[in-house]
Amino acid sequence: MAEVTKGQRLSWSRAITEEDIARFAELSGDKGVHHVEKDEQGRLMAHGLLTATLPTKLGGEVDYMASTMQFEFLKAVYAGDTLSCEGIVEAVINQKSRQKVRFSFTVKNQHGDVVLRGETKGQILRR
Repeated sequence: MAEVTKGQRLSWSRAITEEDIARFAELSGDKGVHHVEKDEQGRLMAHGLLTATLPTKLGGEVDYMASTMQFEFLKAVYAGDTLSCEGIVEAVINQKSRQKVRFSFTVKNQHGDVVLRGETKGQILRR
């Protein structure tokens, strides 16, 4: 188990591909037209929850289990966009068997535009 400390920052970046969007559509069952057909500019829009996999990946790095997650989707993400996520440990309460943790996170595209932000509360079990 990874211990976290208040103020700690975690980050991760990845490009979103058309294959990612197609696979997420199959997995989630969300096959809205905007996710399966390109727009007039030839772009395929990513699912919001596909974008939200960036902060969940950060949680996985520290064995974090969320109890609440709040997302604010600010801009569309398209295949070909490269996203960077930064998570900040906002609060930690150390207990004998776990750490109660609150994270904030921001996801930006390759232009520096914030496409997603939010907060999550949960725990990291001590094993």
